[in-house]
Amino acid sequence: MPKVLIIDDEKSIRSTLREILEYEKFDVEEAKDGEEGLEMLKKAKYDIALCDIQMPKLTGIEVLQKVMEEGIDCQFIMISAHGTIETAVEATKIGAFDFIQKPPDLNRLLLALRNALDKSSLVTETKVLKKKISKTFDIVGESKEINEVKEAIKKVAPTEARVLITGPNGSGKELVARWIHEQSDRSGLSLVEVNCAAIPSELIESELFGHEKGSFTSAHKQRIGKFEQANGGTLFMDEIGDMSLAAQAKVLRALQESKITRVGGDKAISVDVRVVAATNKDLKQMIKDGTFREDLYHRLSVIVIQVPSLKDRASDIPLLVDKFLEDIANEYGNTRKSISKAALTFLQKLQWSGNIRELRNVVERLIIMSGDEISEGDVKKYADPD
Repeated sequence: MPKVLIIDDEKSIRSTLREILEYEKFDVEEAKDGEEGLEMLKKAKYDIALCDIQMPKLTGIEVLQKVMEEGIDCQFIMISAHGTIETAVEATKIGAFDFIQKPPDLNRLLLALRNALDKSSLVTETKVLKKKISKTFDIVGESKEINEVKEAIKKVAPTEARVLITGPNGSGKELVARWIHEQSDRSGLSLVEVNCAAIPSELIESELFGHEKGSFTSAHKQRIGKFEQANGGTLFMDEIGDMSLAAQAKVLRALQESKITRVGGDKAISVDVRVVAATNKDLKQMIKDGTFREDLYHRLSVIVIQVPSLKDRASDIPLLVDKFLEDIANEYGNTRKSISKAALTFLQKLQWSGNIRELRNVVERLIIMSGDEISEGDVKKYADPD
């Protein structure tokens, strides 16, 4: 049952609103002034507050301001007999969901309440999803090597510096890129990913910069490229070492000028993009071999974060296995399985050429093939790292 707090210094108004709302199956409580209302909001969870503006001790606007400052999760509907457009605009700017004049029209009031409940549900759902996402993309581990990565992210994320993430396949470079974005001032906008190794060389420019209709045979309509999609946010360029020299030159120009030109177009388009790149290749050796531009390397590598291989952080394997057991059980909708200490010790001794990605696959296989507890024998039988 939705819970509503009525904050009004007029008893007759509180009684009328209570009668209406209880008839509509709301759980209703009352506060006789702004000060009492604020204390009640601090102590209990309410879905909606119906708050008068003109009250002794604290005005409705002052109550709303304090609620916003303290991060109290409640939708506010302001009510007033002396409301003006200026007051309504001010309340909305502070964070009020709606503004209703006294005496309130019943249909208008009920519509506002339903819409406020819908928003409250949406906000709650969004918070839950964000928690799930942050848990899914958590960097797990307490080893010296992984703590150094976390510390580097903490320092670089709030800046606008470009970051080059290096490390072997499956070590978690994409996860580091996500963390950098989520902890940056750009986190409210998009993180756009492009895998440079997965796109044919003849299409990489179109993928990055977009193209105009008719610019080549299969260009049947205009396409917006990754740089434009990431405008205001972060562009994660994975496997940057697999990009052709021609494409590298255009990326360099885009980074230098903060402008791109679509394939087949002649108009320069301004873009505000933070680029985070990743590679498993030795770019310095590629520079010597003439297959990677040195000037692009220096543009990308303002900060370099080296992600360790799993063999260099074997002490983190028990924590990683624990997370995978939990995550996979949730995905399958099954009861989480346990694992013996001997099994964990054996997993730590194995050589993981595929790193964290391979470890997760093995844990998933063990969950499917083993009994209620994963034993050392199960690991010997079903784990098959190189």
